Amino acid sequence: MIAPSHGIIWRANPQKIVDAHLRWTKGDAGSRALVLYDTMWGSTEKMARAIIEGLKSKDVDARLYKMSVSDRTEIIAEILEAKAIVLGSSTFNNDYLPSLSPILDEIQGLKPTNRIGLAFGSYGWRTYSVPRLEEVLKKSGIEIAAPGYAVQWAPSPEELATCRQIGEKLGEQIKASI
Repeated sequence: MIAPSHGIIWRANPQKIVDAHLRWTKGDAGSRALVLYDTMWGSTEKMARAIIEGLKSKDVDARLYKMSVSDRTEIIAEILEAKAIVLGSSTFNNDYLPSLSPILDEIQGLKPTNRIGLAFGSYGWRTYSVPRLEEVLKKSGIEIAAPGYAVQWAPSPEELATCRQIGEKLGEQIKASI
């Protein structure tokens, strides 16, 4: 039996959670990518969906989470199994959207090992969100896989094509690492 000071008590098959923790501490991950984002006017969402298309075109298990409507406890479990963590946000008050803060705090606390990530987003006057998201990735020990990508206002078809290419390149990196 495993009875932690928080969380569930493992009465049946405690070896299952021991094995999972061993995998997590080694940094083992599958070919999964998480795209965690939020958007004010839909521009960042369009970018997120294009990145997902690129990832899926490389046969990566890519999962999209809009943070203002997603359950962060579900995402925490996903982070432990994902090779790539992609963060996206519109710029808001010289920073990323507040709806990302709880999951970003969790990522910084977890410090998942052997992970890659990147940041993207949209802005009106100046891009603050992308560099701030990259800071979070770096503080979390996540290797930046590619420079952040920011788009002013709504993404053009060419900029969405760039987002798809970013997803494809990230998908290739994920496949090469496993």
